Amino acid sequence: MTTHVVVAGARGRMGSWACGVIEATSDLTLHAAVGREDDLAGALQHAHVLVDLTVPDSSPDVVATAVRHGVHAVVGTTGWDADRLSGLRRLVHDHPGTGVLVAPNFAVGALLVQRFAATAARWFESVEIVELHHPDKADAPSGTSRRIAHAVSAARAAEGSGPMPDATDRTLPGARGTAVDGVPVHSVRLRGLLAHHEVLLGGPGEVLTLRHDSLDRASFRQGLLLAVREVAWRPGLTVGLENWLDV
Repeated sequence: MTTHVVVAGARGRMGSWACGVIEATSDLTLHAAVGREDDLAGALQHAHVLVDLTVPDSSPDVVATAVRHGVHAVVGTTGWDADRLSGLRRLVHDHPGTGVLVAPNFAVGALLVQRFAATAARWFESVEIVELHHPDKADAPSGTSRRIAHAVSAARAAEGSGPMPDATDRTLPGARGTAVDGVPVHSVRLRGLLAHHEVLLGGPGEVLTLRHDSLDRASFRQGLLLAVREVAWRPGLTVGLENWLDV
C-alpha cells in the first residue's frame, strides 16, 4: 500500500526538500504540500502521515490537528520542551492507535553519536558538547545537542559519576557555554555550516572525540524515510528517532 504523506511547512527549505524526497520514493505519495495559509484540516483528509517541518510557534497546533484527524505525525520542528511534550502525550493518549514521533534530528549518524556518547560517558570524567549550525537556525543549543547531553547525564548518573572537574572561577558570561543536565554545551552559528555535532570526552592522558557532520540535507533522507514508514506501526508518542534504530 502506498503511504499518503502531507508535508506542513512545505515552502521552507526543509519542507520543500522533504517534498522532493517523498515524490521520488516509490512507496510514498505526496498527498499535499501545505503552507502557513493553506487549509491543513482539508489536506489531511484521506492522508496517512503528516510530516511537520513548520516553525516552533506553529508546530503544536499543526501536530494536534493531525492527531485529532487520526493522522500519524512525524515532527521535525524544534522547540518541543517538556511542557509541550507533556501536552502532546496527553493528546496522543486520548487518540489510541495514532503514532507521533518527535525527531530533533533525522541524520542516522547524529543519532549514533548520541548512542555512542552515552555508552562512552561512564568511562570519562569530563564531557563537553560543541554544536555548529548555519546562522538562520532559531534555537540554541540545538535539539540534538540537548538530547546528547541528557543521554550523557543519564549514563553518568547511572554509573554514579561525580561532578566534572572545572576550576574556572573568572569568566565572561557564556564563555563556558550553557549547562544542559550538567553537561557544558557550546553553540556556534556560522554562514557556510549546515549541522554539526561534536562530543569531547576526556580522562587522564586521553581524549575521545565523537563528531558527525551533515554536509547536505541528503544526510536526513534515510532517517526521514524510516520515520514516515514506521510511525504508523509505533502508536503513542516517541521522542527521538534513535529509539527506532536496531542497534
